[in-house]
Order: sequence, then structure tokens, then C-alpha cells
Amino acid sequence: MAGSVSVAPRGLTGLSAVELAGRVRDGRSSAVEIARAHLARIAEQDGVIGAFQAVDPQRVLAEAAGVDARPDRFALPLAGVPVAVKDNVDVAGFPTRHGSAATSETLARRDDELVKRLRAAGSVVIGKTRMPELAIWGFTHSALGVTRNPRAEALDPGGSSGGSAAAVAAGMAALALGTDGGGSIRMPAAYCGLVGLKPGAGVVPLPGGAEEHWCGLSVAGPIARTAADAAIMFEVLSGRAAAEPGPPSRVAMSLRSPSPIARLRPAYRDAVRKAARRLAEQGVRLETADPPYPLALTSQWTRRWHAGVARDVEALGLEDSRLERRTATIARKGRRVLRFGGPRPGVATAWRDRMVSWMDEGGHDLLLLPAVAGPPVEAGTMTGRGYLFTLLDSARRIPYTQAWNLAGLPAIVAPVRWGVEWVTVQLVGRPGSEPLLLATARVLERP
Repeated sequence: MAGSVSVAPRGLTGLSAVELAGRVRDGRSSAVEIARAHLARIAEQDGVIGAFQAVDPQRVLAEAAGVDARPDRFALPLAGVPVAVKDNVDVAGFPTRHGSAATSETLARRDDELVKRLRAAGSVVIGKTRMPELAIWGFTHSALGVTRNPRAEALDPGGSSGGSAAAVAAGMAALALGTDGGGSIRMPAAYCGLVGLKPGAGVVPLPGGAEEHWCGLSVAGPIARTAADAAIMFEVLSGRAAAEPGPPSRVAMSLRSPSPIARLRPAYRDAVRKAARRLAEQGVRLETADPPYPLALTSQWTRRWHAGVARDVEALGLEDSRLERRTATIARKGRRVLRFGGPRPGVATAWRDRMVSWMDEGGHDLLLLPAVAGPPVEAGTMTGRGYLFTLLDSARRIPYTQAWNLAGLPAIVAPVRWGVEWVTVQLVGRPGSEPLLLATARVLERP
């Protein structure tokens, strides 16, 4: 693609996480060799891409040497695999800035539980990645810097886990940890041609050991170049070993948007149709059927988003005057929601139950739908924009992900390989269907 990174990932930086871990386990490569290759890739590319908020090469090499010295390295599922971690997750010795210039640069004293699990599995934290302020938006730039899409440098990679996705797409990390409160894993995965899994509510621990975040919307999950890589990372994060199922029997296909102002571009409509053809070739039965979206779905998600951001601002001790204008606006709106009792928890439960009943009644294993409605914004172009402009632009481009955060259902974005092209789609499943989603993504990515 014109404007993409000047040198495609090569050598060790072009290998999957599965391949890298296999090389460390059988002795063909050391974790230090793999770390050096990825650090060189970062030095070569990140001056343009801007995926990372912080990288400490000495710390990375020391961590990789520790993996090489582990007596159990021959059995580690992520032995020596470089993993990028989103800025809102604590990594010992790195600042957690939450994408905001209003936060201090105080270093985290200990690893988050998610990072502990990744390190226990043998991975090496290659650095902390950029995100928009407080992980609020579906693009990735803030006062701390602008991130560019490795597939087209003039464009944004999506957000809010945009730095994580850009790092993986550019070969600067093999895997990345993201968070998703309204599509923040899936949107950048879609724009960067990656696999991004939003697990169901409660399946993977939340950063900081929180019981809930953004009034139940947020989860943490993997971003990867292949479904097999995403599956291994999901098992490590969730602690659940899952046997891979076969492909689904019946899949519902829908192009309908929950947002009345969204306009689905032809390329993204065609992506769903290509995915449907690929599944049909595997004997999957496809049926056109629209989910029973509630009329108030968008407003109910927005109330939780506003209230969640207000709680974050309070918990971090941030002053509105030091935040971006649009962030301060969301915080004010969220405080108003909280003063009037906060979002009603029964709304989310009713929507989840309604959606699961719809799938049961139709005999649908999964729902196939677009990941996004239109292309990403130009890199940096949303800097200084107000709340309303940013909200409306987002509603037009990215209306297909928030519903599944509100329902707490698992969803995945996966590329469909079609000749030399790739297109991305989204799949949604019932509670506990993460293995089926990952298995279906593997079908879609086959040449």
C-alpha cells in the first residue's frame, strides 16, 4: 500500500508469536536475539509511526536474558515473545500516563496482574504504547503524541488501543495488550488488518484488579497478527485452556447499524460479503438477520461511557482545566449522570438476554457484521476538536462495536484474506464463545 512503512517486517520481526516461541523453546533463537531484532525495528520505524509512549532497551534486554535463563523455557507458551502493553496498564518501572499530559510521570511500582501473567508465560514487555487521553476515543493522538497507521502513514490507526495495534502491524511487537470499552481493541485491529479479541465480561481480569470499569463496559484482551497468536495470548490472560472447536454451523449476517447517522461504505459492506462467501465455502450456513437493537442502545452506552470517564478523572485526581476540552466535557456530563443515580444496571442485562434469546431462536452460532463503517481519520486531524464534532465523526465511522460492550458479549475483529487483499469483519458470540470466535477467525484468514 502506498505510504506504508518503508520496510516490511522481516526476519525475526516478521514471524508470528507461535513461531517465535517455538524458536526459543527448541533453541534456534534466544529471547535476547528476538528482543534485539524488535528493538532495532522500533529504532527504525517508530520515529515515524509513534506507536510507543515509552521503551527502555536495557530493561527489555535484561528481561529477555531472564527468559533465556529460565529452566522452564522449553515449556513456556510465549517464550521470548515481545509484547507491547497499552499505556493504561501498569508495568513496573514505566510511567502510566493514561494518554494524558495532565498525569504525572510517576513510575509504576509493580506489574499489573495481566502483565504478571504475560511474563509468567515467557513474554518480554517491549514497551508501553500510546492511546488518546483516558482511552476515550476511536483514534490515537493526544498532547503526548500522534500515532500513524503502518499501512498508510497519513492515516490514524484507530483507537483507543491504536499504539498497540500499530506496534504489532509494523512488526515492532508480536503481540499487544489492549483494553476495549466501546471497540478500542477491535477498531484499531480493523484499521491495521489485525486480529483483535474483546472477551466477554469477567473472562479476563481488568487492569488494576478493578471489579468493573466504565460501568461494566471495559475489558482487556489481545491484539495479534494471526488468530492462533491471539488464541495463545487469550489463554494466558484468562487462565483458561480451551480446545479449539470446529467452524460454526449457522451464522447470521447483518449490515444494519445501531446508529442512525452512520453510513456504511461499499468496501466495508463488501468485506462482510466476502467473509460470508469464505464461511460458506467451509459448509457454514449463512442467513441474513438483523439483531434486535434497542432504540436507546446508543444513549445507554453513552451514559455509561460518560459516567466511567468521570470516575476515572476523579480516581486519577485530574483537574478539568488540565484536560483536553472534550475530555473535560465528558467528565462534566458523567458527573451529571452519577448525580442522578448513574446508569441502570438492568438495561445492560436485559439487552444481553434479548440478544442471546435472538441467537437461540434463530439457531445462530455467531453474528457476522462490519467492524467499522468507514476509513480512519487522518493522523492528528482530531487534535483540538471539540466534544460534539468528535462524537458525531466517531458515530459515523465506528457504530458497530459499542453494542457488544453494553451486552458484555465476546466479539472479535479478523482479517479476511482474499487473494492479495485483506478486509476486516467482526464476529459476535454468546457468553463463553471466545474459542469459537478464534476458530472462525482462523478460517477467515486462510489464503
